[in-house]
Amino acid sequence: MASQDSRPKADFADLVAVMARLRDECPWDRSQTHRSLVTYLIEETGEVVDAIEAGTDDDLVEELGDLLLQVVFHARIAEEEGVSDIAEVIGGIVTKLVARHPYVFSDEEVPDDLDAAWEARKAVAKGRTSSLDGIAHSLSSVARSAKVISRARSRGVDVELPDDPITAEETGDELLSLIARAHASGVDADQALRDRLRRLEGDIRDAERH
Repeated sequence: MASQDSRPKADFADLVAVMARLRDECPWDRSQTHRSLVTYLIEETGEVVDAIEAGTDDDLVEELGDLLLQVVFHARIAEEEGVSDIAEVIGGIVTKLVARHPYVFSDEEVPDDLDAAWEARKAVAKGRTSSLDGIAHSLSSVARSAKVISRARSRGVDVELPDDPITAEETGDELLSLIARAHASGVDADQALRDRLRRLEGDIRDAERH
């Protein structure tokens, strides 16, 4: 494993410059679009997760770099299209982080429920009227279910949700057991969860209207 001192180092501007040159001089990089890069963005995100959960420090450094490249790649394409540039991408997230953390960057008190406070500020900033607004449909069924439930709870939506305590190990065991039972019964577990989630989303929308 490489030590921190022995790993190569560069400034963020170096990566931006390398990406610009690749777009000018490499036929493959030049041919890419936002849509064609989606697969790589998803793959690199998954590899970062793998590095965090089962890799080495060197793995994590490498995979974070690969993921950062995807951000810079998309930013470069947007700049060429006259849409935005990397400075605007960075400016947007810096502005958002400062605005969403008034208890850090101004004199507000730290809220008792940080998650609920975050969601409330996000809803106001984006003009959202439903707790379901802005949840990515491209998420896996499990990740989307967790996000929907989290939003409903943080916004105080009046829907029935189980809350019996459970450990992480028990959660994994029960999920795996359910998937195995579904498979043995010829049931598509992922589709079944998506169908159930749609019903929950319908219940949430009904509750929000009343």
